[in-house]
Amino acid sequence: MSDKKNYIIAVCGGSASRKTTFVHLLSKELGMKNVTCLSQDDYYRDLSHLTMEERDQVNFDEPRSIDSELLIKQFLQLSKGQSIERPCYDFSTHCRTEETCEVKPEKILIFEGTFSLAFKELRSLYDLVLYLDVPSDIRFIRKLQRDLGSRGRKLTHVVDQYLNMVRVMHNKFVEPCKEHADFVIPWTHQSDKI
Repeated sequence: MSDKKNYIIAVCGGSASRKTTFVHLLSKELGMKNVTCLSQDDYYRDLSHLTMEERDQVNFDEPRSIDSELLIKQFLQLSKGQSIERPCYDFSTHCRTEETCEVKPEKILIFEGTFSLAFKELRSLYDLVLYLDVPSDIRFIRKLQRDLGSRGRKLTHVVDQYLNMVRVMHNKFVEPCKEHADFVIPWTHQSDKI
């Protein structure tokens, strides 16, 4: 794409593979002032029109849970050197907040998310693709700790969601994306070094 203004790195991996931690460490190494980070997690569809019980039944582990139209539009704007007002998402309520966050383009754009490789419209823009490869048992433990600790979920909900949605969707949509990666990185131990 001739009007692309930045070097674009995509970071993909299963739920709780610690993509955000990896991207933060990578950004520090590249120099934070040179990097714009965009997370797929901010683009979950707003479910405020549903009851909380209905929201809890939604499968957030399939690409349709993402507002791909807005994500692709804003991603393209960033890649052309334009600032965006990205949405903010509240995982405890499964809703977007009324606030937005200004994101300015820098020399390097890092896009991270479970489905960062699922959108064909974006894959052709990536200069470097990294896949964080974490065994499913480790990802499940991390997800359990995160969802119980910071997202206000109940144990039975996290286990049911993992067995009926996360694991199935990972095998269907995320694991096959490994073939698009330039590098597959084992990421079983959290480290303060890349």
